[in-house]
Amino acid sequence: MSTSALYNDQGGAEAAVEAGQESGSTSSNAGAAFGLFSADFKKNEDLKEMLESNKESLKLEAMKRIVGLIAKGKNASELFPAVVKNVASKNIELKKLVYVYLVRYAEEQQDLALLSISTFQRALKDPNQFIRASALRVLSSIRVPIIVPIMMLAIKEAAADLSPYVRKTAAHAIQKLFSLDPDQKEQLIEVIEKLLKDKSTLVAGSVVMAFEEVCPDRIDLIHKNYRKLCNLLVDVEEWGQVVIISMLTRYARTQFISPWQENNEKAFYDSDSEEKQGHMESKPYIMDPDHRLLLRNTKPLLQSRNTAVVMSVAQLYWHLAPKHEVSIVTKSLVRLLRSHREVQYVVLQNIATMSIQRKGMFEPFMKSFYVRSTDATHIKTLKLEILTNLANEANISTILREFQTYVKSQDKAFAAATIQAIGRCATNISEVTDTCLNGLVLLLSNRDETVVAESVVVIKKLLQTQPSEHSEIIKHMAKIFDNITVAMARASILWLMGEYCERVPKIAPDVLRKMAKTFTAEEDIVKLQIVNLAAKLYLTNSKQTKLLTQYILNLGKYDQNYDIRDRTRFIRQLIVPSEKSGSLNKYARRILLASKPAPVLESAFKDRDRYQLGTLSHSLNTKVGGYQELSDWPVVAPDPCVRNVEVVEPVRTLSSSHTFSYSGSESEEESSEESEKTSSDSGKSSSESEESSSESESEQKKKKKTKKAPQKKNKPTVADRYSEIPPVCQTLKVTTPSFGPVKTYELLHHMTGKGLSAKYHFPRQPCLYQPSMVAVQVTLTNSSDHSLEEIHIGGRNPASLNIHCFNTIELLEPEASVTVSMGIDFSDSTQAANFQLCTKEDQFNVSIQPAVGELLMPSTMTEPDFCKEQSKLLGMNETSATITMATANTSSQTIRKQVLSVANVGVVSSSQNDFHRFAGRTVSSGALVLVSLELKDSTALLTINTEKSVVASMLLRDLKQALTQA
Repeated sequence: MSTSALYNDQGGAEAAVEAGQESGSTSSNAGAAFGLFSADFKKNEDLKEMLESNKESLKLEAMKRIVGLIAKGKNASELFPAVVKNVASKNIELKKLVYVYLVRYAEEQQDLALLSISTFQRALKDPNQFIRASALRVLSSIRVPIIVPIMMLAIKEAAADLSPYVRKTAAHAIQKLFSLDPDQKEQLIEVIEKLLKDKSTLVAGSVVMAFEEVCPDRIDLIHKNYRKLCNLLVDVEEWGQVVIISMLTRYARTQFISPWQENNEKAFYDSDSEEKQGHMESKPYIMDPDHRLLLRNTKPLLQSRNTAVVMSVAQLYWHLAPKHEVSIVTKSLVRLLRSHREVQYVVLQNIATMSIQRKGMFEPFMKSFYVRSTDATHIKTLKLEILTNLANEANISTILREFQTYVKSQDKAFAAATIQAIGRCATNISEVTDTCLNGLVLLLSNRDETVVAESVVVIKKLLQTQPSEHSEIIKHMAKIFDNITVAMARASILWLMGEYCERVPKIAPDVLRKMAKTFTAEEDIVKLQIVNLAAKLYLTNSKQTKLLTQYILNLGKYDQNYDIRDRTRFIRQLIVPSEKSGSLNKYARRILLASKPAPVLESAFKDRDRYQLGTLSHSLNTKVGGYQELSDWPVVAPDPCVRNVEVVEPVRTLSSSHTFSYSGSESEEESSEESEKTSSDSGKSSSESEESSSESESEQKKKKKTKKAPQKKNKPTVADRYSEIPPVCQTLKVTTPSFGPVKTYELLHHMTGKGLSAKYHFPRQPCLYQPSMVAVQVTLTNSSDHSLEEIHIGGRNPASLNIHCFNTIELLEPEASVTVSMGIDFSDSTQAANFQLCTKEDQFNVSIQPAVGELLMPSTMTEPDFCKEQSKLLGMNETSATITMATANTSSQTIRKQVLSVANVGVVSSSQNDFHRFAGRTVSSGALVLVSLELKDSTALLTINTEKSVVASMLLRDLKQALTQA
């Protein structure tokens, strides 16, 4: 596979890198000669020699090797001067690889890259879309403030390019320019607004990303494009889907009222006024059709193979859908648990948050959260969290049996987490508190210190709920105290002894006696609890513990840890009466022996719902840079009419002179649209028709409520919502040319077509099937000795190619001919329309490639109108060249004949003999194309003004060739 094929199939630098890597690895001869991927100095010298040679093949081979080096992570920056010399090469494959290299190193070698600025600017008008896109990518990678104006002009021009791939690259460049110079924000917003109107699915995700980076608060830019984005969502690439869904989630929270009925009920019951109650009852919740459109169009994406897309849809439903519809996402989220552990971790975090509020969603899939032996610890812990959240009276016995197995795990951290989960279950479900407590007591005899220590800590928390009923457990813990070595567990037992010392009056003093012996060897946390135990026993049983307490306080007074020294001094002043302490010791019992509330065992994910699901902030449980909080639902929904797109449909009148006129006025935005469709376009998606029906239902409900008849002319249709017809100046008329040369081209040779031959020509008449199509007449001839049956148009490439096919020709006799008409929407591009010409028995691949002049339709206008429109299309919208006119082409009649032979344009009457003007419009998008020729002796200045820069450069080339040849 060639480099260009790879590049065109995958479209981008990544494909070229792979191509370079593949080519480098397979070129064994050259590899032996130049030592591929070696880091020696000689290799780089050889590459430089290859790049400076006169042979294109050697240069191409060198670039493949260099791109291979980059793909392997090698540093090839020292080759920059040698590579940049080839940026103006005429070899397309070589130029693509050079641009791949420059994108990688332009930021590091800015001075050298600046020397090639003019080359990049010329490449922005290259006929090849990938070269134009690569040039813009390199230009935006040069991080030098001095070229900001050049970058801005390039972005504006690329945003109006015919190729959606170039427009996508322009959207990416917007973010780079904004980071380089934030002062350009206002101009960039204008470009974003223009690109948001683009109907290409390739552009949608990139421009929304640019919107999020540059002006995320400009919600007004989304209003008119909201419905279009919803309907394009299914066909956008996966990365773009994630970006668009995130943006639409924020948008919906600002434009629609809450669908959660609980909120409305709460507001109802909180209302003290009967009038307010009546008001709430009279206005039940009705979902906005646009709200429903978003939910309906994102639902199919739950079947996406991309985890991020599924997660985005899940968070959208969680934050926007009515509560009874949120369960739709459950199966899709559970399906993601079969993915890699990194994916599982993020998905489980989000499920853990969701399962706290809505246990019923995941309860039927509880077995999917059972821990597997192959799971990593962090995955096990999250599954444990979810199982604990799902626990209720009905399934607690099953969950506890599962927990019993987990406690025996060799993973100590997981076993400890399981014991904590058992404690949470015991706290949340009172029916199993005793069962859990008894099970934890049995764990105290476990050989594993970690399990025993965690059990002690959890038991301590549980005993605080019912201390009077569990004095035996406290006695048992005192017996095993000597065998426990974990500091936190020992401290917990001492705390229990001190807190409930009156329930174990014989055991507590003995434990204090043992602790006095080992005080100096204990951990700091244990020492603090020994001091607390001594103080409490001094207050409740001073006869037995007075001397022990004084001994422990004296030890603590000279401890190395200042916390223990401070605590010791404080306790001494509090419990031992003295002149200095005053009356403080009277309150010692109330301070130390006060009843304490039982601790609440809560999920670690309880407070994470304050962050949007699926975000990095939610995963880390802290607000990170760039996080945008979801706004609260508005109490009153903003006006939904801001999302209506009202467009005046074009009025077409057919006169005897076959003249078509369009109403409206010229707009700048038309150049950014790919082949605009009228309301009669049959290619509307089913989602649009669903949206139309949903909106019409809402309109009927509004009519019943208000009992007012809205004006029909204001009611938006499907075409009003999703189509934008670029208006055309009223003074301009599209008409047939006065001169129309007929050039016939071969479509199918009779040898290739097994007797069927086909020729075609462009009649230069308006296409009756659809205004955006170019009319083509095809002459079919049967050159065989037998009849041909069922001649028709078959498959087309690409499948999205818009062709109006001729009716099937049932029978074509030998030596007979027939002429049929077709309509093809070339989208203002000279790329060939590939399709199949079929008979009953055979299929033949054919293609029709139009000259750039056939993509135009003539316009008639006055000279002042021509000059006025030309003044609007200056700067980057003007392409000119000085040509040497052929001697035979100097008369006005000959000039007109030559121009009309190249382009289907109209002649504009001129008051000057040495000035010739022609006007036309692109058939697909209606962009104005103005051609002017100013004669100067034997030379002439040929100027073309149009927003379609690629059309201009190609038309200039064809006209130059026609006028300079005799």
